Amino acid sequence: MYQYDDYDRALVRERVAQFRDQIARRLSGELSEEEFLPLRLQNGLYLQKHAYMLRVAIPYGTLSARQLRTLAGIAKDYDRDYGHFTTRQNIQFNWIELEQVGDILDRLAEVEMHAIQTSGNCVRNITTEAFAGVAADELLDPRPLAEILRQWSTVNPEFLYLPRKFKIALCAAQEDRAAVMMHDIGLYLYRDPAGELLLRVMVGGGLGRTPILSQQIRAGLPWQHLLSYVEAVLRVYNRHGRRDNKYKARIKILVKALGIDAFAREVEAEWQHIKDGPAELTEAEYQRVAAAFDAPAYASLDEADLDYGSALARDAAFARWASRNVRPHKVAGYASVVLSSKPGASSPPGDVTSTQMHAIADLADDYGFGEIRIAHEQNVVLPDVRKADLHALYRHALSHGLGTANIGLLTDIIACPGGDYCALANAKSIPIAQSIQQRFADLDALHDLGELSLNISGCMNACGHHHIGNIGILGVDKNGSEWYQVTIGGSQGKASALGKVIGPAFSAAQIPEVIDGLVKTYRDYREADERFVDTVQRIGLEPFKQQVYRQAQVPA
Repeated sequence: MYQYDDYDRALVRERVAQFRDQIARRLSGELSEEEFLPLRLQNGLYLQKHAYMLRVAIPYGTLSARQLRTLAGIAKDYDRDYGHFTTRQNIQFNWIELEQVGDILDRLAEVEMHAIQTSGNCVRNITTEAFAGVAADELLDPRPLAEILRQWSTVNPEFLYLPRKFKIALCAAQEDRAAVMMHDIGLYLYRDPAGELLLRVMVGGGLGRTPILSQQIRAGLPWQHLLSYVEAVLRVYNRHGRRDNKYKARIKILVKALGIDAFAREVEAEWQHIKDGPAELTEAEYQRVAAAFDAPAYASLDEADLDYGSALARDAAFARWASRNVRPHKVAGYASVVLSSKPGASSPPGDVTSTQMHAIADLADDYGFGEIRIAHEQNVVLPDVRKADLHALYRHALSHGLGTANIGLLTDIIACPGGDYCALANAKSIPIAQSIQQRFADLDALHDLGELSLNISGCMNACGHHHIGNIGILGVDKNGSEWYQVTIGGSQGKASALGKVIGPAFSAAQIPEVIDGLVKTYRDYREADERFVDTVQRIGLEPFKQQVYRQAQVPA
């Protein structure tokens, strides 16, 4: 893991002191809420329905057991004993008092954490996949480049007041597990036939009220030009992006208005002025950062472990869990484990209690190398577990409500906090997720359905990424009542697609029946080994639409 140097420590400490002063001035009335708004947002502080919400950065989703224990302490001492993991690999605390924020930030700084630029019109948390550095299909660990981007973008004065928020994601594996194509800038790493590391640059992705997938503007970019090319994109956006209408301020709108070719020409022209400047990366700088991500002291193990094989044979529940929650590792004898934050109707998706956080930290120490990852899907990953320890780990995870065998299945729901907390939401997300989880609680039936993603957003801001769910649910306001629009056919990855609306919206009470109708249609039409999203692509929306509206007794 990356360790702070003196520059990092000084920056974070000074930012905490600065924000403490700003909070004191707000509490005294010296700063109005309007004046305080941009200051608090760039320190990750939102004012929501019931309290302030603090969003804490987890850069590229990686944190240590010690850091997670600190987050557990914050949840217990300052919140209501839980935190919410987000699709941006961060954590949110929903019940924060303004007077407490300075003390919380001090505690975070003690373990090399902060909330800087987790909100506001700036470059947000740099993300990559939760299996970075250990994935069996990985070209190289993308986290050193993500860390270089983090250092470069943090409190960079040129890009602190962009037209709108800005998100960057990297992928260095054959499979895109970072949803790269829905980001403002997406970066795919690859090697040419000579072995040179290159970048394919995508721009203009984003969801919200105008969902658009990113488009390629550059291939074959040498990795040394990562910062200068990203800077060129940001400069063009900063110069031409709209500031008169926040709904048209994202880079995706600018790219669409100019056209991808014209936008690419603008970026290339800007890049020519800066590409050989101080932002050009050197091998020495890369190695300085990459040294922090050296592989841990793996043991020399056989790929086939007899104890693991025996446990699979004698414990059917463990075998089912392993089939969904265990991922291949690039080192023989090891695996990565996904701990589900979605046990069912008893807990909102992404919510983890302080007790569970302590349990996860213990599992990371006892069965790994003290490292933890937060996944885009709001689950928790232990990246380095010996196969021989998987059965024992499973039993411990199960005892803490973290061992549900549903990763990638229908009840592994991605959901924003919705109208229960968020002042922007049109409708609640959590009760909808819980009603679906209750309806589809049978694990045997879930495993028979196979891979199927379901995403829920409480409003058009799309924090639950409903557009790229195989099934997407969007909360909408209908004459002051909460209704839900349903899309199908969305997907993430290198074959990303945006879901299509099946028809008029449904009431909250109808949603479980709607999902049941979608599932029934899939069962009726699927071919051998065909996933839900593949069936939708093959037969189209109409069979699903007919079944759903007939079953829900709603006119189509």
